Amino acid sequence: MAEHYWVETLGCPKNQVDSDKLVGTLVGDGLEAAAAPGDADLVVVNTCAFIEAARTESIDTVLALADLRRPGARLVVTGCMAERYRDELAAALPEVDLVAGFGVSLTGTNQPPATATPGTTATPPTTTPVSLTSKPLPGSGAGPGATVQVPSFDLLNLPRPPATAPWAYVKVAEGCDRNCGFCAIPSFRGKQRSRTAGSIVAEIGQLGSGAAPLREVVLVAQDLASFGRDRSTGSVPGSPGPAPGAIDAPIGEGRRPLVDLVRTVADLVRWTRLLYLYPSSLDDALVDAILATGVPYFDLSLQHVSRPLLKRMRRWGEGDRFLDRIAAIRRDEPAAAFRSSFIVGYPGETEEDHDQLLAWLGEAQLDWVGFFPFSPEEGTHAAGLDGQVPAELVAERLRECAELQDAVTAARRDLLIGTRVEVLVDAPGEGRTYREAPEIDGIVSLPTDLAVGTFVDVVVTGAAGPDLVAEPVGPDGSLSVPPAGSRGDIPVGALR
Repeated sequence: MAEHYWVETLGCPKNQVDSDKLVGTLVGDGLEAAAAPGDADLVVVNTCAFIEAARTESIDTVLALADLRRPGARLVVTGCMAERYRDELAAALPEVDLVAGFGVSLTGTNQPPATATPGTTATPPTTTPVSLTSKPLPGSGAGPGATVQVPSFDLLNLPRPPATAPWAYVKVAEGCDRNCGFCAIPSFRGKQRSRTAGSIVAEIGQLGSGAAPLREVVLVAQDLASFGRDRSTGSVPGSPGPAPGAIDAPIGEGRRPLVDLVRTVADLVRWTRLLYLYPSSLDDALVDAILATGVPYFDLSLQHVSRPLLKRMRRWGEGDRFLDRIAAIRRDEPAAAFRSSFIVGYPGETEEDHDQLLAWLGEAQLDWVGFFPFSPEEGTHAAGLDGQVPAELVAERLRECAELQDAVTAARRDLLIGTRVEVLVDAPGEGRTYREAPEIDGIVSLPTDLAVGTFVDVVVTGAAGPDLVAEPVGPDGSLSVPPAGSRGDIPVGALR
C-alpha cells in the first residue's frame, strides 16, 4: 500500500512553486496525496523566514501539525526557515523528524523523479549532512540524533505535476544579487540563478498537460526584472537577439531577457502576469511587453517613497520618480492596475517620512498595497542601524497606512460597478479580472454554473471592499439582474 503525504505551504507564491516541485519528487518516490494532515504518513511544512511574524507562523504551524499527525507519521520541516536556521530548529523542535534545506530528499530515497520534463537541466545529486532529530526516516540507516548523508538536487528545475487550477505560478530564477538593507534572502537563497527559457517553456507545457486548461501563467522570482542577466555573454549593448526559435541562445547585456521571456510565454497562454519588479528595471521595453500581453498589471517593489529613507534601505528611487512612472504607464493604458508593498518603521523613519508616504498613497491611487512592520533580520545592514522606531509607533503608522489604502482600494473597486469586464473563472462561483493576481488580491463573485477555466464577459453589479460581484452578459448584452448601485457616470466598458 502506498504511503501518503501532506504538504503545508507558508509564505509567498515562490514557496508554493517550491512545494509543487516537492510534490513532484514525492509522487516520483511513490507517495500519494493525503486527504488531510492526520491521514498522512509524511507531513511536510514548507516554511517562510522573511520576517519575524512569518517565522512565528511557521513554528506555530509545525507544532499544530505535530499534534494532528497520526502515530508513526513523520514530520519534516523544509523551506526558508529550515535553510536559515537548520541546526537551531533541529535542537528546538524534538517533534520534528527531519529539518531539510532546499533540494534535500524528504523521503529518504534520495532520488528525484525517474522522469524529467524535457528542457530541464537538473543538477546531479550531491551529498550534504542533515541532522535527524528524532526517529530516522526509512532507508537512512541511522539512529535518532544521527547525522546522515542525504543527496541534494536542483529544486528549481525539477518537474511539477499538472496544474489543478486554470492558473499557475512559475518561478524563473532563484536567489538575488541585490543588497537591500533589510533583506536576508540572499544569505540563504544565494545569488541569482536564472533558468533557461527552454526549461520554463517545458514546465508550462507540463503544467498544462492535465485535465484543466492552463489560462494564466504568473512569473515570479526574488528579482524578476533581472531574469537572465546572470547568464549574460558580456556582449556589447545593442547586440542582436537570438535567431527565431532559439530561446536558449546566450543572453547579451544589450537585451532584456525578461522581455523576450514575456513574449514567449504570452504565445503559450492567454494571460501572462509578472510579480515583484524592482522599480529601476521597469523601462519602456518591459512596460510595452507587459501591456502587449493584455494583462496591464504592475507589481512594483517600492518599499518606501522617502529618498533619505530609501538610501538607508540601500534602495533606488524616490516618490516623485515613482509617481512619474506610474503616470506614464496610465497615459498608455488608463486601466492599468498597480500593486506595491511598503516597510513601515524602518530605522530612521521620521514623522516627515511617514507623512510623505501617506500623502504619496493618496496621490498614487494604487489598487493593491501591502504594509509590513520592519523586522530586524540577523546579518542584515539594517539590524545594526540606529534610529530604531518604537513598536507602538510602528503599529500606529501601520494602522494609518492601512486605513488610508483600504479606502483607496474600496473607492477604486466602486468605480468598476456598472462596467463590463472579462473574468477568468478560477473555481465555481469565483473569478478574477486582469486586475487581481491569484490568491493575493480580491476576487469576483460569480454564478456557480460558469465553467472553470473559461473567460466570461460580465458586468460588475456590486463591490464589498476588495471584492466584486458580477453577472454574465447575455447574448443581447443585457443582464438578468440589474446592477445594484451602478454608476451612471461611468459607461459600460469604460475601464475595460
